[in-house]
Amino acid sequence: MTLKEPLPVAPATDDARAGQPHRATAWPEARAAAVRAGASARVGRAPLGVPLGQALGQVLAEPLLALTDLPPFDTSAMDGWAVAGPGPWTVRAEGAVLAGQASAAVAADGEAVRIATGARVPAGTTAVVRTEHSRTEHSRTEHSRTEHSRERSSNARSRTEDALLHPLREVVPGQDIRPRGQECRAGDELLPAGTVVTPAVLGLAAAAGYDELPVPPRPRVEILVLGDELLTAGLPHDGLIRDALGPMLGPWLTALGADVLATRRIGDDAEELYAAVAGSAADLVLTTGGTAAGPVDHVHGVLDKAGATLLVDGVKVRPGHPMLLARLAAEPARPEPTPSEPARPPRVRHLVGLPGNPLAAVSGLLTLAQPLLAALTAPAVAAAEAAAPPRVPVQDEVHGHPYDTRLVPVVRRGGRAVPLRYNGPAMLRGIAAADGLAVVPPGGARPGQELDVLDLPWPAAEGAVPAQGACFT
Repeated sequence: MTLKEPLPVAPATDDARAGQPHRATAWPEARAAAVRAGASARVGRAPLGVPLGQALGQVLAEPLLALTDLPPFDTSAMDGWAVAGPGPWTVRAEGAVLAGQASAAVAADGEAVRIATGARVPAGTTAVVRTEHSRTEHSRTEHSRTEHSRERSSNARSRTEDALLHPLREVVPGQDIRPRGQECRAGDELLPAGTVVTPAVLGLAAAAGYDELPVPPRPRVEILVLGDELLTAGLPHDGLIRDALGPMLGPWLTALGADVLATRRIGDDAEELYAAVAGSAADLVLTTGGTAAGPVDHVHGVLDKAGATLLVDGVKVRPGHPMLLARLAAEPARPEPTPSEPARPPRVRHLVGLPGNPLAAVSGLLTLAQPLLAALTAPAVAAAEAAAPPRVPVQDEVHGHPYDTRLVPVVRRGGRAVPLRYNGPAMLRGIAAADGLAVVPPGGARPGQELDVLDLPWPAAEGAVPAQGACFT
């Protein structure tokens, strides 16, 4: 794809003046904007039915409704005796009622029958008496020698039929019986949409009769790594540097639940970038570099040419302030719907422009891309996380930026956040040892002050706790 006219070049802004606070969106507002963008893009995305074995860690796209009463029938809560009426009870001669049997047994007053935990309680049962709360007594009946001889072969059966069951404690009607619908009735909401699927949720869903769960489709992401100066192999040389973001961003986004379609490397070519953005099938296009106002920073011009709407153009955060968020033009209108394919709203796509420096790019990823992707799958959860990340007291003093929020790599040790060294915008050594980024307000933080901490989707390396340094931009 080629352009019919040159792309506009983004003009320099007041941000370029040294010592002045740049014009940009405050960091909390930028994250909130990303949540709103993700929630808007979720409209019209039909949920997928995923087998239970594949749903762990995903979120429910719809409320989980009970498909049946739980339990679906009156069930014995204990091994023991199903009894009817007041005791003592005559023990039935026939076998026990076992779990898994479709028994149509009916209990008559004065009778007791063996029953196993989980078995369906016979109709007419007053209560279940636990084995350890009862005793059995065999009645003794006088028989003549002739009768005794004649009935010798059936003595065992006679003794069973004559056995009496006595309770060892008071029997309360309904005791140790789980009545039908005790946990829920068919149609009850068991869990709301947005619930994370844990092993316990899988167990509940299985008990309620589900074979698969409705989950949102994984957001599709395409990564465009920009820059003529990037190497994909070997040592840096002659003004060329290794591409650190290409190998890092794909696995990171996968850990956040995205389906990464491709990681493409594009030189500092405006037309090639425009073609890649306009032709992408992804829900989110992620670019690296090119978001400032330098001679080869083409992202703003490409977005203008593509008819995109800038939602966030710069964020008051260090590192990473040149990041941006844009809503791309809607996909082309689809053919008229058919009875088998009802009409759906056009798919909403977004672009997050990350700065080119590695730690600055991580800052942009957690500020804009992560909350947007979370809102695509669970808007309520994403909004709550964006509004109130975990708060942790910081162990040491943390230097702050005069005007902007600062994100600093930390590890948690002993209930405190320990700031790490090597936290400059071009450095990855600190974040590689971290398990989160502390949100430091303008002016810095004192020891013991509680700070929001943005968690990373993996644990930190043990023992990686270098002291804080003053290196930041």
